[in-house]
Amino acid sequence: RGDGCGSVRDGNPFGDDDIGLEFLERPKIDFSNVGGMEQVKKNIEMKILHPLQNRELFELYGKKAGGGVLLYGPPGCGKTLISRATAGQIDANFITDGLHQILDMWIGGSEQKLHQIFEFARQQAPAVLFFDEVDALAADRKDMRTSAGRTVINQFLAELDGNIDENDGVLVLGATNAPWHLDSAFLRPGRFDRLIFVPPPDLAARAEIIRIMAEGKPVADLDAGGLAKKLKDFSGADISAVFDQAIEATLEKAMASGKPIPVSGKLLSKIGNTVKPSTRRWFESAKNYALYANQSGFYDEVLEHLGLKKP
Repeated sequence: RGDGCGSVRDGNPFGDDDIGLEFLERPKIDFSNVGGMEQVKKNIEMKILHPLQNRELFELYGKKAGGGVLLYGPPGCGKTLISRATAGQIDANFITDGLHQILDMWIGGSEQKLHQIFEFARQQAPAVLFFDEVDALAADRKDMRTSAGRTVINQFLAELDGNIDENDGVLVLGATNAPWHLDSAFLRPGRFDRLIFVPPPDLAARAEIIRIMAEGKPVADLDAGGLAKKLKDFSGADISAVFDQAIEATLEKAMASGKPIPVSGKLLSKIGNTVKPSTRRWFESAKNYALYANQSGFYDEVLEHLGLKKP
């Protein structure tokens, strides 16, 4: 390209010393590789996959494939995983980038990098463009002390709106633990106007996660269902922490004895009693926003999950 967006090298329009994307891939996973999350999958199918898979039908009604979807919920519950699986489900390119790849110390640099990322996604369509911790990039402008952050947000909004170029076939997924910190302009129609709540895994999903984590490891006497019942409210990351601590404790004994020792289901259960689920603190904060700052009904699913509102 000769438009100042960098040179093309191996399909990447960004120069080696300019901006690089952490991932540009065709994911090898789809929804069948994601344990549980059935309601989340159903929501994604209705709000994302059907428009992309039935483009002609939707275009007949004046609806274009693509747009913006915001995934929100407690940390460690699989927002990145389900985003990658979404791309794999429709055999689309998956592009993800970090905040460090966008923010630039030079005036106008961040806006240019953000534009380059969107341009790259448009070239790779159909594509899923994933922004993790999007609240750090799209924070409420009222909370910003400098104009530099506001101009980045304005650039982001312009890219989402398609004012700069067409976003047809580009699905923009944003993931956040704190949707209430986003600038309200991002939640308007045509932007991140579709919100999907990603809750902690339910009992069946926790059991499946436990079985997956035990695969390929010397684990003995594992009752995945029984352990899952004890790990109520645990995120996938919390369950991983239980396994990590149990493995470390077992390794210590194995090194002292000089022979392999299996990780016992009893030890996993014991450590599970000492690890506190990280999701509870998130729900303490989310509950206040869902109860007192929910005029639009954005956070109804949080209230339903807490049993404070009927589905």
